[in-house]
Amino acid sequence: MSTAQDTAPRTPAAAEPGNRRAATPLGVLLEPVRGRVRASAALQGAAGALGLVPLICLVEIARALLAAGPADTALVWTLVAAALAGSAASLAAGAASTLVGHLADNDMQLSVRRSLARHMGRVPLGLLSGRGSGRVKKALHDDIEDVHSLVAHTLPDLAAVVTVPVVALVYLFAVDWRLALLSVALVAAGVALFARAMSGSARNMALYAEAMNDINASAVEFVDGIQVVKHFGGHRRAHERFTRSSDAFADFFLAWSRSTTPATVGSFLLLSAPMVTVAVVAAGAATTALGWSEPVAVVAFALLAPALCAPMNVIGSRAQQIRAAGAAASRVAALLGTPRLGEGAGAVPRGARVTFEGVRFAYPAQEDGEPGEEVLRGVDLVLEPGTVTALVGPSGAGKTTLATLPARFHDVTGGTVTVGGADVRDIPARELYRSVGFVFQDARLLRESIADNIALGRPGATRAEVEAAARAARISERVEALPRGYDSVVGEDADLSGGEAQRVCIARLLLADTPVLVLDEATAAVDPVSEAAIQDALGELARGRTVLVIAHRLATVTGADRIAVMEGGRITESGTHGELLELGGRYAHLWRAQHSDDRTDKGEAL
Repeated sequence: MSTAQDTAPRTPAAAEPGNRRAATPLGVLLEPVRGRVRASAALQGAAGALGLVPLICLVEIARALLAAGPADTALVWTLVAAALAGSAASLAAGAASTLVGHLADNDMQLSVRRSLARHMGRVPLGLLSGRGSGRVKKALHDDIEDVHSLVAHTLPDLAAVVTVPVVALVYLFAVDWRLALLSVALVAAGVALFARAMSGSARNMALYAEAMNDINASAVEFVDGIQVVKHFGGHRRAHERFTRSSDAFADFFLAWSRSTTPATVGSFLLLSAPMVTVAVVAAGAATTALGWSEPVAVVAFALLAPALCAPMNVIGSRAQQIRAAGAAASRVAALLGTPRLGEGAGAVPRGARVTFEGVRFAYPAQEDGEPGEEVLRGVDLVLEPGTVTALVGPSGAGKTTLATLPARFHDVTGGTVTVGGADVRDIPARELYRSVGFVFQDARLLRESIADNIALGRPGATRAEVEAAARAARISERVEALPRGYDSVVGEDADLSGGEAQRVCIARLLLADTPVLVLDEATAAVDPVSEAAIQDALGELARGRTVLVIAHRLATVTGADRIAVMEGGRITESGTHGELLELGGRYAHLWRAQHSDDRTDKGEAL
């Protein structure tokens, strides 16, 4: 936990227990740079106050020139010098505020991103798949950007927004308290009208969002289904749904606007600089004519009264930015609070035998993080070194969940998973990933060169070793045909198909040379030509290794050493292809459903 005395920027762990220094996630996030943020705000406030010095000096110059008798030349020149000095000091303080605030912001962003990177490197890999990766991207980029705006811009601006009217009001009360009260009354009336206009805004904003969602849903429904709609002659009905949603939104928005427009317009008029200036100048002229005020008071209020209403024009947007930053900080804190996997006791796998003993697993429930319904219910399975074991069964049986456990995508909630005789929870992550490799349907490549993507499997590999792995994965010819060969960058001058990207991933695993492989239907989403090339590459990859493969098309695993049938989180049948057909159970039924000449049982989704 960092303290205000830290000399190096660090992010306090938002999820660490015992953190009492800050009550909110935003406070925790800003704790390491709190002192510099305050300094930036103070400097910006000083810059705003010093920015009034030239105006105040101008009023005092007018006072000196309008005084009876000869003008005090020395005083006038002193005021001119003070005005110039105030302008220079205001610019210097503003520049210093910007520098201090942005340096603090840079340190905050760097420390938060480093903390997130360290933390996410230790969370279960399964949490980063699907929507989890989107959460990480949002936290690392969008949410931190919201906090950046708060640190570098919003808080310093708020300091100036508060300081400038206070200083101006103090001076104006010293000049003429009657006109000062009039100025305050105008601002108070504008604020009251604005508050009235905003009453019920929370409810109306919720209705606004709901109406916009209805429009978006009906538009997407119409566009996505336009071919089917037109084919069956229902375009009028689909179009009417969109029209009704649009009309409902228009009616709601017009009603809301009509109810708030008078108060909003009145508020903006009362808080506008021209209105305040005209009002106080007219009042000043009247009080001067009556002998209640000095002529110079009119000059003072003409120059400084607009500063009283300036904050009202920006305070709403700044408050919204603070709320946005608070929500962003909460999301970052929630991500930093994601439970991490244990570091492991230092066990080292001895061999490539993988065992599942009484394995039970339930994904955490989204609401409270407690385990939800069990996906695996006591699985026992042994993968012998040098053999291929296939998992088959209907969708939702738990095949993918079971296959990810040797790579420790999740920790089991019951039983044990061992690799080379060591519990995977006791194996350090670096050592575990030297032993277990995986290829899934969704091939993931970095925006790096082809060579760098392959070398992720073994960072110290030579170019010759990288090219040898590419040849073994049946992707070398395609890579060599690229503009820069192995130096071509994915997404720039290397646009690879799904099957080609899959073979690059296989080359990566060949280079890593892990003794245990997990394959999740790597050919499910590719064309027949690519499938043949990938099957050849997988044959090379699986040679001499312990392989666990998830199969949806049973014909691809008929040669497996063992086929395990999963249903409802349990293994219900196990044996070779021939043995399971003779058994006449679930596997035989699935085989007949996939290979019958006269029917296709679409109800058996694998």
